[in-house]
Amino acid sequence: MRALVQRVSRAQVTVEGVVTGAIGPGLVVFLGVTHGDSATDAAKLAHKVFQLRCFNDDAGAMNKSLADTGGAALVVSQFTLYGDTAKGNRPSFVQAAPAADAEAGYRAFLGGLEALGASVAAGVFRAHMDVELVNDGPVTLLIETGPSAAADKR
Repeated sequence: MRALVQRVSRAQVTVEGVVTGAIGPGLVVFLGVTHGDSATDAAKLAHKVFQLRCFNDDAGAMNKSLADTGGAALVVSQFTLYGDTAKGNRPSFVQAAPAADAEAGYRAFLGGLEALGASVAAGVFRAHMDVELVNDGPVTLLIETGPSAAADKR
C-alpha cells in the first residue's frame, strides 16, 4: 500500500461539481493499493500517517503529528501511484490491485484513521475527481507498507 502524503493548509475534492470532502489544515493522502495488501497493512499505514511528525512545533521543527495537532486528513484513492513507466511512455497499471480489492483496502485505511480519532474526509472511489490543495511547506512524503514495501527493502 502506498500513500503520497502532503501537508496542506486546506484541500477539497469535487465530483461532478459537488464537494465531497474538504479540510482545513492537515494532510492530503493519495492512497494506492496493490496486490496482496491486507487490512493489517491498511491499519499499519493509517497508524503511520496519523503519527507522522510533519507539522511544526513551537521551535519550527517537524515534531508534531495529526494526533498532536487535531488536524484532518483528506483521503483520495489513486491507483496511478502504482503506474509503471519502465517500458515506454504509457504507464502500466498491472501493479494496482483490482477495483474490489483496492476499494476494500481504501475503506480499511479510512476506517483505521477514524478508529485512531482522526477527522477524515474522502474522495469518491473510482470517480473522476478534481482535487484542490494548498501544499504547506511544501511537505510531501511517500510511505509504503505491505508486500511492495518489503520488496523495496531488499
